[in-house]
Amino acid sequence: MASYNTSQFKKGLKVQLDGDPYLMIECNFVKPGKGQALYKCKLRNLLRGTVLDRTYKSGDSIEAADIEEISAQYLYRQGDTFVFMDNTTYEQYELSAAQVDEAWKYLKEAMVCNMMLFNGQPISVSPPNHVVLRVEYCEPGARGNTATNVTKPCKVETGAEILCPAFVEIGDLIRVDTRTGEYIERVKE
Repeated sequence: MASYNTSQFKKGLKVQLDGDPYLMIECNFVKPGKGQALYKCKLRNLLRGTVLDRTYKSGDSIEAADIEEISAQYLYRQGDTFVFMDNTTYEQYELSAAQVDEAWKYLKEAMVCNMMLFNGQPISVSPPNHVVLRVEYCEPGARGNTATNVTKPCKVETGAEILCPAFVEIGDLIRVDTRTGEYIERVKE
């Protein structure tokens, strides 16, 4: 199995500790007045989402994680299980609601997403950065309330609620940023 030396440490590196995959979310190089250089790292567990701090001496190494990112199409939801298909091999993967997490708010059938596999098993999925969703229900906006930044909750076709400006109506298409969950703009059909 491949490994990374401390000189290769950087943000975004995928490593394996105690059999679990971790993402290096922060790495700081510290050179004390005397002694060896240190690398202070923050690592996020890709299975549980927990964060741990580790310090490595210059010359240490960490095992590389067998992480693969693929393009997968969202097919359907069955209870608490979400079914995706690899676009190249046509293999189907099932993810639990916990693995999908907040991404369910933006998933539409036939949408292509990025899926992360660890040892060939799916561990997480991320939708495109921007998605267009249809508004299913929202309260009517008060007349003349369009100049100020008044917002209201709008229920979209996926079942999620997104805060939108008061001028958005039922049936409108809106573009949403999936990283923040914020309304971006209204889209013309």
